[in-house]
Amino acid sequence: MATKRDYYDILGVSRNATKDKIKKAYRQLALQFHPDRNKAPDAEKKFKEINEAYEVLSDPKKRQTYDQFGHMAFKPGAGFGFPDGFTKTYVYKTSGSPFEGLGFDFGGFSDPFEIFEQFFGGSPFRREPRIPRYGISLDFMEAIKGCEKEITVAGKKRKIKILPGVDDGSRIKFRDFYLTIDVKPHDVFKRDGYDLFVNHKIPFTMAALGGITEVPTIDKPVKLKIRPGTQPGTLIRLREKGVPHLHGRGRGDQYIRLIVEIPRKLSKKQKKLLKEFEKEG
Repeated sequence: MATKRDYYDILGVSRNATKDKIKKAYRQLALQFHPDRNKAPDAEKKFKEINEAYEVLSDPKKRQTYDQFGHMAFKPGAGFGFPDGFTKTYVYKTSGSPFEGLGFDFGGFSDPFEIFEQFFGGSPFRREPRIPRYGISLDFMEAIKGCEKEITVAGKKRKIKILPGVDDGSRIKFRDFYLTIDVKPHDVFKRDGYDLFVNHKIPFTMAALGGITEVPTIDKPVKLKIRPGTQPGTLIRLREKGVPHLHGRGRGDQYIRLIVEIPRKLSKKQKKLLKEFEKEG
């Protein structure tokens, strides 16, 4: 183990972070500090630290050992009994990944170098022909639900299929080119991963008394029951009403944040009723 920095600090996650949060943090940081993208003098050092931290925290056994003994657990001769994976020799092959079969999980990629290949069309560690890159802009709903588009590649028009669930900044590898996705924002829906968030206004009378309100989803509006005494900012979860999982089954969730509207102007009768209500309270 080369670094002495805390692995959780390197990835910017808490010590009780889930495996998914650790994987998400790793992917973002690995892309940010990859030496062939980031030209800062310390980018390569940080990239190595990020991979080292993820190598440990992504493996339940290694993470448990690290949580208990820290960096000393992986120091030769420390006597802690190295977790499986640290005592193996890396054998570089002419094809495939040198990490294959060693039990490492690099955030959904077969190894750290694949991150660059997946998103940038090549790796500084492998000599490969440059693959052309193109960009395309999608409406929010086109990205959510998938679509077919026609683009020009090397002077020829081609029809391509965009799978449901692609996000802004995604790069898709086709047979002979890479495609960068730019997703336009939506007026109502805000996306976070596979989850959607919507701010929905209700009158203060409904918040106090309860009632039924209609909220938008990417499929069709649904009726939502508001309980009496609902507080401003209450978050309501609609299961599997979010973004379809890319290359997989299921969907994310949709969260409705309730915004309670307070009337700016009241009639004399309304003021009188509210004063009576206040006295009763």
